[in-house]
Amino acid sequence: MNELVKKVALITGGGYGIGKKIALRYAEAGAKVAIAARSVEPMRETCAELEKAGAEAIWLQADVSKEADCARMVEETVRRFGRIDILVNNAGVAGPTKRITDMTLAEWQEVLDIDLTGAWLASRAAIPPMDRQRSGNILMISSGAGRRGYPLRSPYAASKWAMIGLTQTLAGEWGARGIRVNCICPGAIEGDRIERVIRARAESLGQPYEQVKQAFVSQAALGRMATEDEVARVALFLVSQASSGITGQTINVDCGSIMN
Repeated sequence: MNELVKKVALITGGGYGIGKKIALRYAEAGAKVAIAARSVEPMRETCAELEKAGAEAIWLQADVSKEADCARMVEETVRRFGRIDILVNNAGVAGPTKRITDMTLAEWQEVLDIDLTGAWLASRAAIPPMDRQRSGNILMISSGAGRRGYPLRSPYAASKWAMIGLTQTLAGEWGARGIRVNCICPGAIEGDRIERVIRARAESLGQPYEQVKQAFVSQAALGRMATEDEVARVALFLVSQASSGITGQTINVDCGSIMN
């Protein structure tokens, strides 16, 4: 369980959900962990859990859609821990659930600014110190919505599709410098976030909540939703030496979605 000893990881959106589980898994594997997000209280709680488990951890308030915030969170991580080995681009918003004709430009733009441009800005900030080390891992957290059309969720789907293209492009640009870039596409993941997504979809479609939830579950070959920890275990593999020959790849963690 020492796959990440002497490694430093920065996880955006690391205060809760998948980001928190990844932070806990990385800490368990020996990494020093920095988490960054807009909301402070969840990060405080996560850092307390990490420190209780014996990990070195810091939290950094940052909005990944802002260039200066991305530069600052990387600089502060390097200042505190001396290096950065892993960047997990996990921060994201679900955005609206409505048809494109009912959506405002501001709603569209907010999702792309955070989910896609945020990943681009954070990666751009993290690559120079990784390049100086001639080593590093960047991990994108996309979505099953990045694999297929997703009616009523156009900005979310567009941003998550684009993250896969960004993954492959950065892998090609920086592989010769020792930097690997990979991507995970979680499917429906058990937890509060998917419950909010399902409720919003049920309301928009005028369908019962249970009917919409069953539609999500029935798409999976295993007949259930995946868990946050199942995503986190793959996230650990993709930044560890066990995956040293893997870059530019996208892995689904969705219990075998038959829609992909």
